[in-house]
Amino acid sequence: MGLKWYTARRVAWAGVAAFVILTVTFVLLDYAPDPELARIQFRAAATGADAETAAEAYAERRGLTGPLWERYLEYLGNLATGDWGWSDTRSQPVLTAILTALPYSLMYTVPAVALSTVLGIAIGLYSAFNQYTTTDYAATFVAFFGVSIPNFWFGIVLLLLFAVQLGWVPVLFDAELARTRPLSLANARQLVLPVFVLGTSAIASTMRYARAEALEYVRAAFVKAARAKGASEWRILTRHVLRPTLVPLSTILVGDLLGIILSASYLVEVVFGIPGLGRLSLEAIRRQDTALVLGTTLVPVLVAVLGNLLQDLAYALLDPRIDYGDR
Repeated sequence: MGLKWYTARRVAWAGVAAFVILTVTFVLLDYAPDPELARIQFRAAATGADAETAAEAYAERRGLTGPLWERYLEYLGNLATGDWGWSDTRSQPVLTAILTALPYSLMYTVPAVALSTVLGIAIGLYSAFNQYTTTDYAATFVAFFGVSIPNFWFGIVLLLLFAVQLGWVPVLFDAELARTRPLSLANARQLVLPVFVLGTSAIASTMRYARAEALEYVRAAFVKAARAKGASEWRILTRHVLRPTLVPLSTILVGDLLGIILSASYLVEVVFGIPGLGRLSLEAIRRQDTALVLGTTLVPVLVAVLGNLLQDLAYALLDPRIDYGDR
């Protein structure tokens, strides 16, 4: 009963968090200045037409008439039925635009997350078992380097070096190649740098957390007792250090990785010219496409909320001592 009630509360809070973020985004977009409206009014005035009439026609076409709360309730109602709205700038449904862009983002984010999780934890554990050695200092340097270096600058430098100077990878991302031959070697070549740039910061963050948590158990009394009984280093690593390390690590790993991936995707896709979700969202913000902005905001929000929900449930399953607060 305790775990079920805990799960139900987490699911409810996840829904509340998604609703709040979506509401704030909708309100901010409504009050933000619209450059397209200013251009339409300027063109109308320049041609001798009435600027206010042109503005009203623009608002009618974009569905911006009526009170804010009515438009928001209508949007929520449509969202509940699977209608994410219509993108005026792309002349297509918002859901279609998102589903078209999402595969390009997944091509580099999924490998980056997988590699950063595995390598970050592995390097962190190795560094904890070899504290204050040359390898430990090297791993710490890599961690600080990955966290500190700006992704957009790092991506530009890598493009200049490996694409322009050495010619090992293409300068421009070929979206047609990625769509028609996603598993080809040619597509892998153009995804190497985005994965490396995104994975560098993610590996660094994961490594720091894993090392800090593992250090609490490397010299613990139960680990010394296991060594005294003749347990192998592999058993000590996996059973006595890794397992308890994953409990606190699970509470920060998902949220931190999602923050890095989602925020960096905007910069990575702009630098490498990838027509993914981050670039689609950025263009929607620039062109004040409200429906598309809300749609591209909703996707990472749902991913982040789901990720945090899963990390809470993982924490509850990994640590049997957790208090579910149902008393």
